[in-house]
Amino acid sequence: MDRFCLALVIIGALNWLLVGAFQFDFVAWIFGGSGAIVSRIIYGLVGLAGLWSLGLLFRRWHPAQDRA
Repeated sequence: MDRFCLALVIIGALNWLLVGAFQFDFVAWIFGGSGAIVSRIIYGLVGLAGLWSLGLLFRRWHPAQDRA
């Protein structure tokens, strides 16, 4: 679950990079506009993944966990 959420957070960050640098919303472009239901679902999933990833900041990591 952590890796899935991290992947969504990275996708969201790259999308915001495109918006900030080029005023181009890739997610909206792919799925037919920012108001399209699929775009809104993607935005929601990215937001939820961001909330989930907040927990990663406070989790203690042990070298043995990284091998799994």
